[in-house]
Amino acid sequence: MLPFDGVVVKNMVEELSRILIGGRIDKIYQPEYDEILINIRAQGKNLKLVISANASYPRIHLTEYTKENPSNPPVFCMLLRKHLAGGKITEISFHDFERIVVLHIDNIGELGDLTQKKLVVEIMGKHSNIILLNQEDKIIDSIKHIDKDISSVREIMPARLYSLPPAQDKISPKELDAESLFKNTEDKLSIRISKFLLSNIKGFSPLLCNEVCFRSGVEPDTLIKNLSDKDINNLKITINNMVRDIINSNFTPCIVWRDPDILKPLDFHCMKITQYRHVELFDSINDVLDIFYSSKDNVERLTQKKASILKVINNNIERCNKKITIYQDIMRESAQRDKYKLFGELIISNIYNIPKNAEKVTLLNYYSSDNEYVEIPLDNNISPQDNAQKYFKKYIKCKTAYSHAKEQLKETYRELEYLESVSHNLENCKNLSDIEEIRQELVLAGYLEEKRKNKKENIKSTPLKYKSSDGLTIYVGKNNVQNDTLTLKTASSNDIWLHTKNIPGSHVIIKKEKGDIPESTLEEAAILAAYYSKAKMSSNVEVDYTTVKNVKKPKGAKPGMVTYVNYKTIFVTPSEELVNKLQKIN
Repeated sequence: MLPFDGVVVKNMVEELSRILIGGRIDKIYQPEYDEILINIRAQGKNLKLVISANASYPRIHLTEYTKENPSNPPVFCMLLRKHLAGGKITEISFHDFERIVVLHIDNIGELGDLTQKKLVVEIMGKHSNIILLNQEDKIIDSIKHIDKDISSVREIMPARLYSLPPAQDKISPKELDAESLFKNTEDKLSIRISKFLLSNIKGFSPLLCNEVCFRSGVEPDTLIKNLSDKDINNLKITINNMVRDIINSNFTPCIVWRDPDILKPLDFHCMKITQYRHVELFDSINDVLDIFYSSKDNVERLTQKKASILKVINNNIERCNKKITIYQDIMRESAQRDKYKLFGELIISNIYNIPKNAEKVTLLNYYSSDNEYVEIPLDNNISPQDNAQKYFKKYIKCKTAYSHAKEQLKETYRELEYLESVSHNLENCKNLSDIEEIRQELVLAGYLEEKRKNKKENIKSTPLKYKSSDGLTIYVGKNNVQNDTLTLKTASSNDIWLHTKNIPGSHVIIKKEKGDIPESTLEEAAILAAYYSKAKMSSNVEVDYTTVKNVKKPKGAKPGMVTYVNYKTIFVTPSEELVNKLQKIN
């Protein structure tokens, strides 16, 4: 459900009216098939207004961001330029808490006469649209055409007369009386209170209905019949207070963050939201929407970019696991290779005692101290000498296969360890530059093809940097290439190196100053090593530590893969709370 409800529309229209009325439309672009960007000169400033009819993120707000535009402007974009470029915004309106915003624009027509146009923005989920009307409210065109085959209720096609969507059977906040709202609810006793509010109050979103419940001390899923008199009284007070603030435009724009550390937004509103922990307040609803949707877009881009790389990593992990199964099968099949050698030697030792055309023979195993006899299958079509040679060849073949499979198995396990470490590093990426570094690492390792270089992607990220409670600096690598650089080039030989035992994770370095490393700093660095590893959610994690001079990189080893000696082990339990207590240095 959209948080961009009728109450947000009221706040947005009032704010845009203060900023844009009297402004001149300069340039119009259409970066997406369902989105337009209008450059406006208003109050001595160049402003950008984004209007989107995207089914998931329909909206209208001022923005600081610019998208790349297609080389050939779409037809709707050219039409808007023809009718609106140079026009003056005279009014911005909305109708009774409906999610419909109308920009009224005066412009000079082709014959030099003054014409009035309306740009209607319908923010209605999958039914969202951007519609251009003439002064008689006839549709000139729209970004989405809705004919009678799509909707028998309301057509949005050129030359049709524009009409508002069917009215909702809800109470407008301007007419809402909480006392009367809860009268005559006998037929609605089995409805959840949050759904009841959503179904009856115009302009309220699920987020705002849940906020009413939270402020009233009522669970949103509570059935009306289970509400106490106290609950109903609290709801009435909260609703009346909220409606009064809405009518008086006492707005407090805010963003609800799912994870403020990686700028992952959950929701937004123009009313102060108190039901969540991470809420950031703003002075402007335009700022809220711009940050919310740009952050949302950034998270989605991160997710999409991660997904394409993760698919390559997972495909190669699957390939490694298949190879491991094959090599293990070969080693099992080759495990009896010494038996074939024994058969050949016993046949040679008893060559003259074996009858021709025999299918098998039982011979004394003189290598055994128990004087046991061994039954040896024979090929009766060849001589005993040839049978012996056949077993020797089988022995050599199995010996070679076993040796090759053993070596390949070790190499495959090393590759699997590397790929799992890359997968872990990718999971921890919080921006596009970090992901790009991992992609480049996989290119160098031969898992991905090089793509055309982009100057923006050449930015190198730096390791995470923390200050321990004792004032010592602790570095944490964010990917395998960075791990190598941190450990093998940046760190001094007497610095302390830490890494989770036999678990993919980051290289952690404690910069050694004068004197010994305090136990508290060592424990904090170990917690960081465990937190930035695959053991993040585990307890009693083993973390090895040693001086950097004891860490070596084997020849030909993949990035981040090292060996170390003379180490000690510390057990720690990582937690986000403990990590957040450490001072993070930019």
